[in-house]
Amino acid sequence: MALQSVWYYTDLPEDVVDLIEKDLTENFDPQMGDSKLHGDALNKEKRNSQNAWIPTTHWVGGFMWHYIQRANRENFLYDLRCIDGESMQYTRYGEGEYYNWHNDSSIAVHYKPQALGMSGGESINNEKAHIDYLNKNTELVRKLSFTLQLSDPNDYEGGNVQLMNDAGQSYIAPRKRGCIVLFDSRTPHRVLKVTKGTRRSIVGWVVGPRWK
Repeated sequence: MALQSVWYYTDLPEDVVDLIEKDLTENFDPQMGDSKLHGDALNKEKRNSQNAWIPTTHWVGGFMWHYIQRANRENFLYDLRCIDGESMQYTRYGEGEYYNWHNDSSIAVHYKPQALGMSGGESINNEKAHIDYLNKNTELVRKLSFTLQLSDPNDYEGGNVQLMNDAGQSYIAPRKRGCIVLFDSRTPHRVLKVTKGTRRSIVGWVVGPRWK
Protein backbone atom coordinates (compact mmCIF):
# COMPACT_ATOMS: atom_id res chain seq x y z
CA MET A 1 0.00 0.00 0.00
CA ALA A 2 1.32 3.47 -0.88
CA LEU A 3 2.31 5.68 2.02
CA GLN A 4 0.02 8.63 2.73
CA SER A 5 1.01 12.25 3.43
CA VAL A 6 -1.43 12.44 6.38
CA TRP A 7 -2.12 9.95 9.20
CA TYR A 8 -5.18 10.08 11.47
CA TYR A 9 -5.97 8.39 14.78
CA THR A 10 -9.54 8.99 15.91
CA ASP A 11 -10.13 6.45 18.67
CA LEU A 12 -8.76 8.09 21.83
CA PRO A 13 -11.11 7.36 24.77
CA GLU A 14 -13.09 10.36 25.97
CA ASP A 15 -11.84 9.96 29.55
CA VAL A 16 -8.22 10.23 28.34
CA VAL A 17 -8.99 13.45 26.44
CA ASP A 18 -10.84 14.74 29.53
CA LEU A 19 -7.73 14.08 31.65
CA ILE A 20 -5.43 15.86 29.18
CA GLU A 21 -7.71 18.88 28.84
CA LYS A 22 -8.20 19.17 32.62
CA ASP A 23 -4.44 19.08 33.25
CA LEU A 24 -3.66 21.67 30.56
CA THR A 25 -6.51 23.97 31.56
CA GLU A 26 -5.41 24.01 35.20
CA ASN A 27 -1.65 24.23 34.66
CA PHE A 28 -1.09 25.95 31.30
CA ASP A 29 -4.05 28.29 30.73
CA PRO A 30 -2.47 30.86 33.08
CA GLN A 31 0.66 30.83 30.87
CA MET A 32 -1.20 31.63 27.64
CA GLY A 33 0.18 34.50 25.55
CA ASP A 34 0.01 35.77 21.97
CA SER A 35 1.23 33.14 19.51
CA LYS A 36 4.41 34.06 17.66
CA LEU A 37 5.90 32.83 14.42
CA HIS A 38 9.15 30.89 14.15
CA GLY A 39 11.95 33.19 15.30
CA ASP A 40 9.77 34.80 18.00
CA ALA A 41 8.08 37.23 15.60
CA LEU A 42 4.61 38.57 16.40
CA ASN A 43 2.49 38.97 13.26
CA LYS A 44 -1.26 38.92 13.88
CA GLU A 45 -2.02 39.28 10.17
CA LYS A 46 -0.39 35.87 9.72
CA ARG A 47 -1.30 34.21 13.01
CA ASN A 48 -3.81 35.42 15.58
CA SER A 49 -4.15 33.01 18.51
CA GLN A 50 -2.79 32.25 21.97
CA ASN A 51 -0.53 29.46 23.16
CA ALA A 52 1.50 28.12 26.05
CA TRP A 53 4.47 25.74 25.86
CA ILE A 54 4.27 22.18 27.25
CA PRO A 55 7.68 20.62 27.96
CA THR A 56 8.10 17.09 26.62
CA THR A 57 9.00 16.02 30.18
CA HIS A 58 5.30 16.51 30.99
CA TRP A 59 3.40 13.22 30.79
CA VAL A 60 1.45 14.39 27.73
CA GLY A 61 4.77 14.59 25.87
CA GLY A 62 5.40 10.88 26.38
CA PHE A 63 1.79 10.14 25.47
CA MET A 64 2.12 11.99 22.15
CA TRP A 65 5.49 10.41 21.39
CA HIS A 66 3.86 6.98 21.45
CA TYR A 67 1.47 7.97 18.65
CA ILE A 68 4.21 9.78 16.72
CA GLN A 69 6.27 6.60 16.67
CA ARG A 70 3.26 4.53 15.72
CA ALA A 71 2.34 6.83 12.82
CA ASN A 72 5.92 6.88 11.60
CA ARG A 73 6.20 3.10 11.80
CA GLU A 74 2.89 2.51 10.01
CA ASN A 75 3.14 5.21 7.36
CA PHE A 76 6.00 7.69 7.03
CA LEU A 77 9.16 5.67 7.82
CA TYR A 78 11.17 8.87 8.41
CA ASP A 79 14.43 9.12 10.35
CA LEU A 80 13.25 10.98 13.47
CA ARG A 81 15.06 12.18 16.59
CA CYS A 82 12.78 14.13 18.95
CA ILE A 83 10.03 16.73 19.28
CA ASP A 84 11.39 20.09 18.11
CA GLY A 85 12.59 22.29 20.96
CA GLU A 86 11.60 19.56 23.43
CA SER A 87 8.23 21.28 23.83
CA MET A 88 4.74 21.36 22.32
CA GLN A 89 2.24 24.19 21.88
CA TYR A 90 -1.05 24.20 23.74
CA THR A 91 -3.06 26.46 21.43
CA ARG A 92 -6.29 28.41 21.79
CA TYR A 93 -8.25 30.07 18.97
CA GLY A 94 -11.05 32.36 20.09
CA GLU A 95 -13.68 34.08 17.99
CA GLY A 96 -12.12 35.89 15.02
CA GLU A 97 -8.74 34.14 15.39
CA TYR A 98 -6.92 32.12 12.73
CA TYR A 99 -3.55 31.04 11.27
CA ASN A 100 -2.99 31.73 7.56
CA TRP A 101 -1.35 29.42 5.01
CA HIS A 102 2.13 28.23 6.00
CA ASN A 103 4.27 25.13 6.29
CA ASP A 104 6.33 24.01 9.27
CA SER A 105 9.48 22.86 7.51
CA SER A 106 12.62 24.60 8.75
CA ILE A 107 16.07 23.91 10.11
CA ALA A 108 16.09 23.45 13.86
CA VAL A 109 19.49 23.90 15.49
CA HIS A 110 20.03 22.09 18.78
CA TYR A 111 22.98 23.07 20.96
CA LYS A 112 24.15 20.39 23.35
CA PRO A 113 27.08 21.43 25.58
CA GLN A 114 29.81 18.80 25.69
CA ALA A 115 32.45 18.84 28.46
CA LEU A 116 36.05 18.98 27.24
CA GLY A 117 38.03 19.29 30.48
CA MET A 118 38.85 21.53 33.47
CA SER A 119 41.12 24.58 33.59
CA GLY A 120 40.69 27.47 36.07
CA GLY A 121 37.46 28.68 37.75
CA GLU A 122 36.11 26.63 40.66
CA SER A 123 38.59 25.80 43.43
CA ILE A 124 39.67 22.16 43.54
CA ASN A 125 42.36 21.26 46.10
CA ASN A 126 43.06 25.01 46.52
CA GLU A 127 43.65 25.36 42.78
CA LYS A 128 41.28 27.16 40.43
CA ALA A 129 39.72 25.04 37.74
CA HIS A 130 36.78 25.23 35.35
CA ILE A 131 35.12 23.02 32.81
CA ASP A 132 35.38 24.07 29.18
CA TYR A 133 32.36 23.32 27.00
CA LEU A 134 32.01 22.91 23.28
CA ASN A 135 28.61 23.50 21.70
CA LYS A 136 27.88 20.42 19.67
CA ASN A 137 25.82 21.90 16.82
CA THR A 138 23.45 19.37 15.27
CA GLU A 139 21.33 20.59 12.38
CA LEU A 140 17.94 18.93 12.18
CA VAL A 141 14.86 19.64 10.07
CA ARG A 142 11.20 19.42 10.90
CA LYS A 143 9.83 16.29 9.25
CA LEU A 144 6.44 15.65 10.86
CA SER A 145 3.83 18.02 12.28
CA PHE A 146 1.13 16.84 14.65
CA THR A 147 -2.02 18.07 16.32
CA LEU A 148 -4.37 16.68 18.95
CA GLN A 149 -7.90 18.08 18.87
CA LEU A 150 -9.08 18.90 22.42
CA SER A 151 -12.34 20.80 21.78
CA ASP A 152 -15.70 19.25 21.02
CA PRO A 153 -16.59 20.34 17.45
CA ASN A 154 -20.02 21.42 18.74
CA ASP A 155 -18.36 23.98 21.02
CA TYR A 156 -17.10 26.19 18.19
CA GLU A 157 -17.75 27.13 14.57
CA GLY A 158 -15.10 27.59 11.89
CA GLY A 159 -11.54 26.85 13.00
CA ASN A 160 -11.04 23.95 10.58
CA VAL A 161 -7.51 22.72 9.89
CA GLN A 162 -7.17 22.86 6.11
CA LEU A 163 -4.29 21.11 4.30
CA MET A 164 -3.18 21.14 0.67
CA ASN A 165 -1.79 18.18 -1.26
CA ASP A 166 0.85 18.19 -3.99
CA ALA A 167 -1.83 18.61 -6.66
CA GLY A 168 -3.01 21.86 -5.05
CA GLN A 169 -6.24 20.30 -3.75
CA SER A 170 -7.29 21.28 -0.23
CA TYR A 171 -9.06 19.14 2.34
CA ILE A 172 -10.20 19.45 5.95
CA ALA A 173 -8.72 17.42 8.81
CA PRO A 174 -11.21 15.60 11.10
CA ARG A 175 -12.76 17.80 13.79
CA LYS A 176 -13.53 14.94 16.17
CA ARG A 177 -12.45 15.56 19.76
CA GLY A 178 -9.42 13.41 20.56
CA CYS A 179 -8.37 13.07 16.92
CA ILE A 180 -4.59 12.98 16.37
CA VAL A 181 -3.39 14.16 12.95
CA LEU A 182 0.20 13.80 11.71
CA PHE A 183 1.44 15.10 8.37
CA ASP A 184 4.65 15.91 6.51
CA SER A 185 5.89 19.29 7.78
CA ARG A 186 6.36 20.52 4.20
CA THR A 187 2.57 20.34 3.68
CA PRO A 188 0.89 23.78 3.30
CA HIS A 189 -1.89 24.18 5.87
CA ARG A 190 -3.86 26.77 7.80
CA VAL A 191 -6.39 27.17 10.60
CA LEU A 192 -9.53 28.88 9.35
CA LYS A 193 -11.05 31.74 11.34
CA VAL A 194 -13.12 30.71 14.36
CA THR A 195 -16.51 32.38 14.01
CA LYS A 196 -18.00 31.26 17.33
CA GLY A 197 -16.70 29.67 20.52
CA THR A 198 -13.14 28.51 21.27
CA ARG A 199 -10.99 25.79 19.72
CA ARG A 200 -8.16 24.21 21.76
CA SER A 201 -5.49 21.79 20.58
CA ILE A 202 -1.95 20.55 21.07
CA VAL A 203 0.46 21.03 18.17
CA GLY A 204 4.12 20.24 17.67
CA TRP A 205 6.83 19.20 15.26
CA VAL A 206 9.21 16.25 15.07
CA VAL A 207 12.76 16.72 13.80
CA GLY A 208 15.31 14.46 12.19
CA PRO A 209 18.52 14.67 10.12
CA ARG A 210 18.42 16.68 6.90
CA TRP A 211 16.74 15.05 3.92
CA LYS A 212 19.13 13.11 1.69
